[in-house]
Amino acid sequence: MKVQLIAVGTKMPDWIQKGYGEYCKRLPKELAPKLIELAPGHRGKNASVSTAIETEGKEILNAIASNDFVIALEVLGKPWATEQLAGHLTDWRMEGQNLCFIIGGPDGLSASVLARANAKWSMSNLTLPHPLVRVVFIEQLYRAWTILNNHPYHK
Repeated sequence: MKVQLIAVGTKMPDWIQKGYGEYCKRLPKELAPKLIELAPGHRGKNASVSTAIETEGKEILNAIASNDFVIALEVLGKPWATEQLAGHLTDWRMEGQNLCFIIGGPDGLSASVLARANAKWSMSNLTLPHPLVRVVFIEQLYRAWTILNNHPYHK
């Protein structure tokens, strides 16, 4: 099973990079996601937000393999408790699926990316800045792994 995280946004603040890196290094090599950062679509005074979202969507879809199981981190997705994420990880491992988690840009994901997603996961009812979602995501992935391995971190 290969895991990747496709995230819109580059040049993250140092504290985001450190937080993400800390939990990523705690994960076993086979579960640590390969991070693919994509440049955000152009936004500006005369730029169309919908065009930016569509541009990001095309780049995201180009980075996904045809056989990847895609999980979109989406505010309108289903909320999963950490224990549910751990259960999903077990299922995905058993099925030998390569996983592709997607974090959109500041305005969310395009309809084409949402249509490609096999699952939609809402991490919170709160509105989170998309860079922070990276840190919350990787921590939850690590926490789910600790549950599966009876590691005391989850307690």
